[in-house]
Amino acid sequence: MNQEIRFGLVTLQHIPWKKEVKRWKSIEALGFDGAWVGDHFANPFQPTAPWFESWTLLASLASCTSHIRIGTLVTSIPLRNPAVLARQALTVDHISNGRLELGLGAGVSGKTDPVYSMTGIEDWAPPERVARFHEIVEIVDQCLRNRITTYEGRYYKLKNTAMSPPPIQQPRPPITIAAMGPSMLRIAARYADTWNSLGGEFGAPPETIVENIKHQNRLLDDCCAKIGRNPKTLRRSLLVFGLEAETVFDSEEAFKEVVERYLEVGITEFMFFHPDTAPSISSRAYEQIALEVIPELRRSNASMLR
Repeated sequence: MNQEIRFGLVTLQHIPWKKEVKRWKSIEALGFDGAWVGDHFANPFQPTAPWFESWTLLASLASCTSHIRIGTLVTSIPLRNPAVLARQALTVDHISNGRLELGLGAGVSGKTDPVYSMTGIEDWAPPERVARFHEIVEIVDQCLRNRITTYEGRYYKLKNTAMSPPPIQQPRPPITIAAMGPSMLRIAARYADTWNSLGGEFGAPPETIVENIKHQNRLLDDCCAKIGRNPKTLRRSLLVFGLEAETVFDSEEAFKEVVERYLEVGITEFMFFHPDTAPSISSRAYEQIALEVIPELRRSNASMLR
């Protein structure tokens, strides 16, 4: 892919504010490239547990950090009006002085997330969810690129939507799109700067995830070819998920094994859950990996790009 590799951490917004600030400052000090929050109305697995709203939290954390890239992995579109979301992204891009990575996803169904019953919003059927997502991505892209946007879609209509000041990052903050299936991958190919995947269901073995990533990469390349886009301009990222997420910080060898496995199939950005997001995630070698192994992997990758 001829791209430098990047490493990011995903945190869950379930701890007190002061501890969250300390956690993000530590992530920045350890040299990670990015820090990300999830976007759910409540913790899907513990709906009554403590939980903070993602974009409000992200804006605050932007003011408490100085150089790490920040974002949502990923913004759930059922919760957001697209023009308001573009305004939120514009604002955080300024607060962070141009460090925002705008993550976008279609959201999950009501079978796995209580957000719909808790907020009273509609749980769209999959085809409508994808169609709405396409329109929302178009709107956000246009609003962040242009001073005035008018849009006439099936689900969303905007008239003379003014956006000022322009974002710090030009032509707009980079967009990360989470996509697994063909329809979503087509949207990623057209609008994303980075495509993100889980690779498979929770508990899927590494060999299955590798094959899924290979297949998704081929689909993504085909989608790019159909619209005349160079596929090398689209970064490929993976949220390390399931059993691998629980053991990736167990040792230097475990971490290298995971990274090298997915580097071979085109992944150049690696997202990991912060060790304190769940008791099952090992943190045995976390700081050593951040301070020693990641710099080593960066140097090795950089030498291959020369």
